Formats: sequence, structure tokens, C-alpha cells
Amino acid sequence: MCGIVGYIGTQQAAPLLLEGLTRLEHRGYDSAGVAVLGSGLRVAKKAGRVRDLSAELPKRFSGKVGIGHTRWATHGPANDVNAHPHVDATGDVAVVHNGIIDNAAALRERLTDEGVELASDTDTEVLAHLIARSTADTLEERVAEALAAIEGTYGVAVLHADFPDRIVVARNGSPLIIGVGEKEMHVASDLGALVRYTTTVAHLDDGEMATVTATGFTTYRQDLTQVQRAATEVDVDPASYDAGEHESFMRKEMLEQPAAAERVLRGRLDERFGTAHLGGLNMDARETREIRRVKILGCGSAYYVGQMGASLIEELARIPADAEAASEFRYRNPIIEHDTLYVAVSQSGETIDTLLAVQEIRRKGGRVVGLVNVVGSAIARECDGGIYLHAGPEVAVASTKALTNMFLGFALLALQLGRVRDLSISEGKRLIEALIALPAQLQEVLDGEDRLAEIATGLAQAESLFFVGRVRGFPVAREGAQKFKEISYRHAEAYQTSELKHGPLALISPEVPTVAIVPEDELTDRNVGALHEIAARRGPLVVVTHPDVDLRGLDVQRIDVPRSARELDPILLTIPLQLLAFHAAQVLGHDIDKPRNLAKSVTVE
Repeated sequence: MCGIVGYIGTQQAAPLLLEGLTRLEHRGYDSAGVAVLGSGLRVAKKAGRVRDLSAELPKRFSGKVGIGHTRWATHGPANDVNAHPHVDATGDVAVVHNGIIDNAAALRERLTDEGVELASDTDTEVLAHLIARSTADTLEERVAEALAAIEGTYGVAVLHADFPDRIVVARNGSPLIIGVGEKEMHVASDLGALVRYTTTVAHLDDGEMATVTATGFTTYRQDLTQVQRAATEVDVDPASYDAGEHESFMRKEMLEQPAAAERVLRGRLDERFGTAHLGGLNMDARETREIRRVKILGCGSAYYVGQMGASLIEELARIPADAEAASEFRYRNPIIEHDTLYVAVSQSGETIDTLLAVQEIRRKGGRVVGLVNVVGSAIARECDGGIYLHAGPEVAVASTKALTNMFLGFALLALQLGRVRDLSISEGKRLIEALIALPAQLQEVLDGEDRLAEIATGLAQAESLFFVGRVRGFPVAREGAQKFKEISYRHAEAYQTSELKHGPLALISPEVPTVAIVPEDELTDRNVGALHEIAARRGPLVVVTHPDVDLRGLDVQRIDVPRSARELDPILLTIPLQLLAFHAAQVLGHDIDKPRNLAKSVTVE
């Protein structure tokens, strides 16, 4: 949510800021703005898209130092005044801010009592005034003094007309990255805004600040004691952040799933011993055997794939495992057990709810590992170890290839946990054989896109849908409903198939389709029986199933996916649901990559 960019160097800042903001549009926003330092400080901001801001930017908007922002409204509506950057009363200080200032109301009241006229409804504006009212000698001291007065989360970048040779940035709970160029420096909240210019970056940790000049950067704590923060090279192809020939990032990323699956498995499968090698967990076999429980934490799709992962771990390793919404975890004062392995799941590695849960676990002495897609992200740095997903950059808000690689990450974890316990070598080899075959099976499902597009056209006309499944199929149904609602804006609700007769069956009608997950397993007959109950009430049925499942006597739209090992079936059953959601949204004419009210990286609670 929200995005920050900054530039200082030898080029005109405004075009680079606008380009960077465009590359952050996937994070979700409702207004945009830039500030540049040239002959004084100048600010331009606008509700709407970056292109709207660009169209209204004055022709003479010169300056070689600047900051920019895309805002996702929290305090106050989306309008020109509430857009960032925010300035002080004299127009000498400009601030952009991601996060939420919890004590903003008290600070606004204090500033008003002191005679300050606040122009906006936002929490961020108080920062600009606090910095401007400081009498400290340096900009760094003024920013540190202002930050000491606030409570909450922030990633901030600050310009001051009296200090035109620098940008001061700070982080606490919201990501900030410094990009190192040749006689120029960049600042961003997301790597995607930087990769066209540099792949040499430094990540700030929580509680850190930095001074960025055209020739380098200096990092320090909020008490202004210096800390060493070296820049490193990130292995990323800038072309990965372009949709290329595809009409949307989501379609591009769906089609990349077979290749992404191969990457996450590469070098991690030991066919000789029927196990997985996950050196990044930083646990030896003895430590692994001491684990008695696994708790998985994630939000949204990461939570649902965590439920799939919990099932994998219980089946293969025979360890109690469950998944929980990370956003709720720390608020119930959880009991942290020394023999429990906690697993934090996040595509971006910056999801604030999940990051706070990780910090709560570590404060209480628990062991936590991460399943993340972004090297150097906050969650990756906070965890004791982890599994990088190697999905490549994922830009669309709706997660597809990262979700698939999360599932495969859990499969690898479950295999390694199982093999140090009671999972036999023959069972391990069976799983490995199925994992090796999986990328080709993913491609087989994607090749059926035309048929799925036809079915989606019909589903798009419904105002409300059910997604149902049992045991392994229920998290699949939850993820399917999530995808459908977030990009098609149709109401979609997931239930256990067994729960239909305990309430939801009352809503079944010809106007309410049901998408049912019916794998060939020990519950096939019961699942098919539930389909007959829906059909008896004239509910339209779309069934995602396996080729050998007998659906005779039922009027359904059938979607067959190839069989894998029973433990791996959920991910193959999930892929058609991605395509159904995508094509339904396309039929309805929605902006698929930027669904309303949502953001790619959720960095505020």
C-alpha cells in the first residue's frame, strides 16, 4: 500500500519520479504527488492516477533532487489536498510517508494549540510541521526529533529547502530501499521502482535512518549513532517488471507458473534419499526431530495456502500443524512453545501483520522461519531461516505464481520434516517423482484456458457464488473465492462441502452457482452426494475434478485436472480457479492488475 520514490543526482528528478511512481501502481493507490528541489521547493499532487498527475505537471518543474508518493487513503478521503507530499506552513519542508501515525490526533491538537493551521485531514502532515518547528542544526536532527514524537509505523522521505544536497529517510515497519547509482542515488519502498536504474541496493532496518546524497548514503539509528549498512547486488531482471506482450501482469504471471515451479524445486530434491534439502532453514536433523508442532501464519492467499501447507505437514511428517491469520495472532497473547516451528508466509516479505507476528514470536523466544519471495525483505531478515520462493517478481495484486511456489515450499518442508521422522524412503521418492512431474501438469491445466474462459463468462453474470470443498479441497475453495471476489467484484463465499446442509443450502438457487472442488480421494462419494443436493435445488454447478470421477446423472460444467500425488493435488485444483477469476473479471471490464481498494503489499494494519 502506498509507494515512495526519491532521486538525487545529475538528472532532472521529475521524469524519474513519475516513472518510478508508475512502476509502483500495483501496490494500490488513489492519489499521487511529487516534490522537487531546484530554485526552491515545488510540489505537485493530484487525486487519481499517476498519468493524471503527469498531465497536469507544470512544464517548468525543474530540480535534481525530489521525492514522490502514491497514496492509499487512511486518514481523510482521496483528494488533491490529502495527497502526498505534505509541506509545512512556510513551504520549506516536504514529506512523503507510508504507514500510520497512531497518535496523529493528539499531535494535530497540539500543533493547532500552537497556532499551526493544518491544511489536510492526514496523519502525515504533522511530520512536516514537527520537522519545520525543530530548532536543531541539521536536517537529520530535526527528522529524528520529529520521529521521536510519533507513535506508529512509517517509511518516510524528507526534503528541506535549507538542505538541498540531501534526502533524509527513515523506516519503522514500512519498507525503504536505497538504490546506488553512478553519481546518483535512488530511494523507493519497492524494488520495482529501482531496477531500471540500479540493482545495487541497501535495505533499512526498523528504527534506522539514512542521509542520501548524490555520491552515497550514511545510515544511523534514530539516536544518530552510525550503523554500517552495505549495499548488495540483487539478482533480478528488470524485464521481469514489464508485462511484455501480455495484456496484464496477472495473465503473464499465471502463464509463468510452470517455469516458476521448476525454479523453486531446482537443487532442493534429493532423489537418492527421497528427501528435500532446505539449508536455508538453518536446522540440522537433530533440531528438526525436536519439532513437535508447526504453526503457519499468513494473510489472505498466504493464509489459505498455509492451510494447504498444514495439511501437507500433517500427512507427510505426522506433526500437528495448523494455519492462522497473522493479523489476529499477536492480539490474543499467544503461547509460544519452544518445540513449535513457526512459519511466516508472505510474497513481499513486508506484510505488516505477518511481520509483527514474527516479531512477537521472536520476543518470546520462538523459532520462526519464512516463506518469502523477496530477498532482503523485512520478514526474511527477521526470521531465523527460511525458504526463498524464487517465483520472480509478482506485480499483479492477485497472487498466482507466488502462491503456487508457496505451496511447493510447504511440500519441500513437509518432505524434509517427514524424512527425519517416519516417512519411508519409498514414500519420499514417490513425492519427489510427483514434484518433478508437476511443472508439466501445471502447463497442461493452463493449456485448457479457452474452455475455462467460456465457463467464466457464465459465472461473471452471477451476483453471488459459492465455492465448496472438503479437507484438502476446502483451502482450495477459500483461495478460489478470494480470487473471484478480489478481481471480479462478485460476492463469492467458501464453505466446507459438509457444512452446506448446516445453513448455506438455504441460499442455493438457479441464480447462485457453486464451484465445487471434487478430487478423486477417500471423500469422492460424499462430495458427489453433495453435488446431487445442490442440483436438486436447481443450483448451477461447476466442478473441478479428476478425470476418473464419475459425475453421471449430474448436469455440470466439468473441469478436469491431471492427477498428482494425493498430497499435491490441491495446487493443480487451484490453477483453474485463477483462470476462472481472471476471465470473469475480463468479461466484466475490470482493471485486473489493480483491483479497487486493494494493494499488493499491505504495509499498514
